[in-house]
Amino acid sequence: MKKEEQLEHHRYEEEHQQLIQPAAAGAHYSYNNNNNKVLLSSQGAGYLHNLMIYFLFFGSGLVIGITLSFFLKDINPPNLQLKQFSTTTTTTLSPTSSPPPPPPPIAEPGGHLKDDLKSPTNLMHDMNDEELLWRASMVPKIDEYPFKRTPKMAFMFLIRGNLPMAPLWEFFFKGHQPALYSIYVHSQPSFVQTIPQGSIFHGRRIPSKEVEWGKISMVEAERRLLANALLDFSNQRFVLLSESCIPLFNFSTIYNYLMNSTTSFVESYDLWGPVGRGRYNKHMKPVITLDEWRKGAQWFEMDRDLATEVVSDRTYFPIFKKYCKPACYSDEHYLPTFLTKNFPWKISNRTLTWVDWSRGGPHPSKFVRPDVTVEMLDRLRRSGRPCMYNGKSTNICFLFARKFTINALSRLLRFAPGVMDF
Repeated sequence: MKKEEQLEHHRYEEEHQQLIQPAAAGAHYSYNNNNNKVLLSSQGAGYLHNLMIYFLFFGSGLVIGITLSFFLKDINPPNLQLKQFSTTTTTTLSPTSSPPPPPPPIAEPGGHLKDDLKSPTNLMHDMNDEELLWRASMVPKIDEYPFKRTPKMAFMFLIRGNLPMAPLWEFFFKGHQPALYSIYVHSQPSFVQTIPQGSIFHGRRIPSKEVEWGKISMVEAERRLLANALLDFSNQRFVLLSESCIPLFNFSTIYNYLMNSTTSFVESYDLWGPVGRGRYNKHMKPVITLDEWRKGAQWFEMDRDLATEVVSDRTYFPIFKKYCKPACYSDEHYLPTFLTKNFPWKISNRTLTWVDWSRGGPHPSKFVRPDVTVEMLDRLRRSGRPCMYNGKSTNICFLFARKFTINALSRLLRFAPGVMDF
């Protein structure tokens, strides 16, 4: 008995010692069903502790996330773009990205093509000579026009100031449709004149530059007139006139004569002597040789094809500008030389403008009032020497004449209805 009591006492001491030990190494206690205190292992207690911490952090994060999402939804600034997820498309725009460009505007139905190519109503423009010549040199590759077009004559007046023969020209054009002709006036820029609104010359002045007699500026003015007239696709024949020119026939006769002609009327001949070959400059070789040098009247008439060639020339004109200076007069040599060398089959080698050189000197004779008679006008209208027209001989060789002064106007207006059949 004594031995059993000793063993029981020893077991009691061990249990008591475990109960009074401090809860070291994270030991925890619980109670069993009999309300007896039971020591839990340190490993199980640590797992429970960590699990509680995880739940605490997860709950806190969930609350903060929900609160933040409601806050951002309420403020939603315009430049803040949130990344959105979709099952089909993902779109992300940075705050600094530029907005996409707008779609091109839908073209509204416009006018017909003929509205864009009709006769320019305002001849004034801001093109310089280089731009003007380039624009006028454009030629359609398709010969047939896509709109109804009536061929017109372009009357190009190269004048210094006013036009003293304007009343006679008004008489000449009276009663004829404007669709049959165009008028262009090149005058000195310093000249200022008010043209009555009802006049055929109203609004027909083109952007002009200073012109000096006998200098290359004369040819530049001719090319400028041609270029402006070429902007009208209906213009088919182009005639150069001065302020002292008059028509010798009525409008219908001149219109039919030129529209039915198979050639252009540019005078060209080879003249030996100081006022012909003597004006040639040897520095023009090899582009222009002495044998190719020609002379002719300044006053020309040409068709549209030839006019386009003249404004497109970038080879011969610069040579004349550089080497043909007084006493070489480019207005008497440029066109005859250029056209004879390159398009001899296109010109008739004669002018349509009659002048009187019988008195000699650098300028032709002027006609005043007593000079103008019915007989004189008939003589100019029916040439004493026949000429060639479309391969046949004719005595109608001149359609215009110069130089008539202002005091001859009254007689011209009196004789025009009977002699010229105005």
